[in-house]
Amino acid sequence: MTELKTEISSTTYPGRGIIIGKSADGKNAVIGYFIMGRSTNSRNRVFVAEGKDLKTKAFDPSQLVDPSLIIYAPVRTLERATIVTNGDQTDTVRDFILEGKTFEEALRTRTFEPDSPNFTPRISGIAELADGDFSYKLSILKSNEGREQSALRFFYEYAQPVAGEGHFIHTYKSDGNPIPSFEGEPTLVNIEGDIDTFTENVWNALNEDNKVSLYTRFIDLETGEFEDRIVNKNH
Repeated sequence: MTELKTEISSTTYPGRGIIIGKSADGKNAVIGYFIMGRSTNSRNRVFVAEGKDLKTKAFDPSQLVDPSLIIYAPVRTLERATIVTNGDQTDTVRDFILEGKTFEEALRTRTFEPDSPNFTPRISGIAELADGDFSYKLSILKSNEGREQSALRFFYEYAQPVAGEGHFIHTYKSDGNPIPSFEGEPTLVNIEGDIDTFTENVWNALNEDNKVSLYTRFIDLETGEFEDRIVNKNH
């Protein structure tokens, strides 16, 4: 297992990242999602709660250049599931699940982002509650070594989460030009503390220049009730 704070801070630009796991006391499903930016357009964002969901919005609407890949709903909440992704595939997953289909089926209809030459991966996760516990899945859709016509789709399923442990997946391996995509399986990381400690640890580990916003959720496994936290660099 890798120390979460160490893993996040190991590169100045992990891009966008998803963390899902179980709290150290075993009572909560834990979700974290952060965004970063290098361009003025990417940095001009905030997270805003919208009911039980989360949206990205332009901090300064007059500076918004291209909303297509930066304005979306990262989090959608269903009755017994929370979906978190780095793009509009959140809605694809939600729609498929509401039709009785699966996380995997939804993402097989999607591919990486069309932002040549980076071809940013689409990362997605879902936490599903059942019988006083939960399971979760993660996915990454990425280009095959930067080839625009060749997609790779990976799915990871965690059926019996362990208290104090989670998995972390992000879009970029490191900074660069073009930016190299994440490689390998999601990283096994520790989950520690309550929601405020977890939120503070993740936010403080992100590169100060590039971090933009962070969202965290703790879901009580017995009741299904949840707490959220939002941290925006722009405020």
